[in-house]
Amino acid sequence: MTNAAGLSVDLNHQLGAITLHVAFDVPPGTVTALFGQSGAGKTSILKVIAGLTTPDEGRVVSGEDVWTERPGDRLVPAHARGVGYVFQDARLFPHRSVTANLRYGDRNAKGRQPLVRFDDVVALLGLGDLLKRRPAGLSGGERQRVALGRALLSHPRVLLMDEPLAALDGARKAAILPLIERIRDSVAVPILYVSHDPQEVARLATNVLVLEDGKVLNEGPPLAVLGGPVADGPVTTLPGKVVGKNTVDGLFEISAAGTRLYAPAFQAALGDEVTLTIAARDVMLALTRPSGLSALNQLEVTVKDITPVDAARVDVVLSAGNAILLSRITRRSADQLILRPGQTVFAVIKSVALADGKSGHVQVMDV
Repeated sequence: MTNAAGLSVDLNHQLGAITLHVAFDVPPGTVTALFGQSGAGKTSILKVIAGLTTPDEGRVVSGEDVWTERPGDRLVPAHARGVGYVFQDARLFPHRSVTANLRYGDRNAKGRQPLVRFDDVVALLGLGDLLKRRPAGLSGGERQRVALGRALLSHPRVLLMDEPLAALDGARKAAILPLIERIRDSVAVPILYVSHDPQEVARLATNVLVLEDGKVLNEGPPLAVLGGPVADGPVTTLPGKVVGKNTVDGLFEISAAGTRLYAPAFQAALGDEVTLTIAARDVMLALTRPSGLSALNQLEVTVKDITPVDAARVDVVLSAGNAILLSRITRRSADQLILRPGQTVFAVIKSVALADGKSGHVQVMDV
């Protein structure tokens, strides 16, 4: 069999209180994104495909090769499946150089048909200056680039990416997204991509599966499935933690971006880690901290960049603590504020903008 084979998945598996029941196909050279709330089963699906979890019932088929058949005794071990797996943390060998980490993937190819040559991977991912270094001397973005390269050099039949950019800041994420696009466009294997970021999904995915309680709630192209956040412009995400709940006014207090933000109540408990999705068009800017406003969320931020969108609008890239936030405003507003990189301003976000289900939302992160 060649690497250019599709993937077929049909699973029925008990996950705690919910039943994972999904069926889908991923043609070669396409990206299927798994998108949904915490506990929906996204990572569990990847583990079954990789052979790390045995399902109660189901089939996993790569081309004509049956990897999993339950009931039945067909269960190809993980090391024999030819799956390239990229995790949220790079999981490189700390005592090996970048070259040795990359060559490890090549060594484990087990005679599979090569997808790309070593030199091509180095060029594709910009690793030439890193080859002699060890992981401890690399930035987070550099480590993820090496992890992507190692996965490609294992000559995978299927490529699985589980939140590969979640641990990176906005600038490093922006640098790696085009690289994943190049992988998608140049390597003819099925790719499954798990992400909490609808903008990532909209940019990378061919098809989106929205999961809820272990089942497929919606499926289709990103623009059709994700709707609001994609169609209405860019969104950004902020990681946070629930630190307070007010039973009187129904607001949750969330620690995020070095400050406290407020959102209408959602399904979460104190201490839960969450992701806040914020539409750029819902972020207003002010030169001084506003007073007399109904908007509760006011973040002191730094302007990093100003990018033209069209004749009337610009996107302002803001540094908010260790996170990146986008604001889409008119050119006239940017001119009136005399915005420039390095300037300190205040980002204003209405609490209800985090809960309308279209321009923004809060969701509990997967454990």
